Amino acid sequence: MKLSTTLRSVGLTLALALSAGAAYAHGDVQPQPVDTTGLAPLGEEWKEENPYRGDAKAIEIGSSGYNQNCARCHGLEVISGGIAPDLRKLEQGKEGDEWFSQRVQGGAIINGVTKMPAFAGVLSQEALWAIRSYIESKHIDD
Repeated sequence: MKLSTTLRSVGLTLALALSAGAAYAHGDVQPQPVDTTGLAPLGEEWKEENPYRGDAKAIEIGSSGYNQNCARCHGLEVISGGIAPDLRKLEQGKEGDEWFSQRVQGGAIINGVTKMPAFAGVLSQEALWAIRSYIESKHIDD
């Protein structure tokens, strides 16, 4: 009797898991648009360095964009819970901009698994640099 109850429970759990559909690294979540009203347009060519560094409006917009699109993995207020890198420790300035630019544009695929989606063509350059400005505003040293 106990074995059949256990097997039924395992079967139900498996059935629920399979009926939930495919698992995604970030869940089945759509990127949220970021309103960049108030920021200078940057054009089509991707900037090598953050043109909004230290800009209060960009930090405000970046906070909203980050919380809508990044916080689920990188943590609220950029405080990682361990799922994804702690972006507060990302280098400031050009070196950090290079890493950020590559990662947000191309995403991260590790061992064939999408760990971070590519945001190129999904969020504007203005939105992504505003998010970078917000992240830099939360910087901490190791």
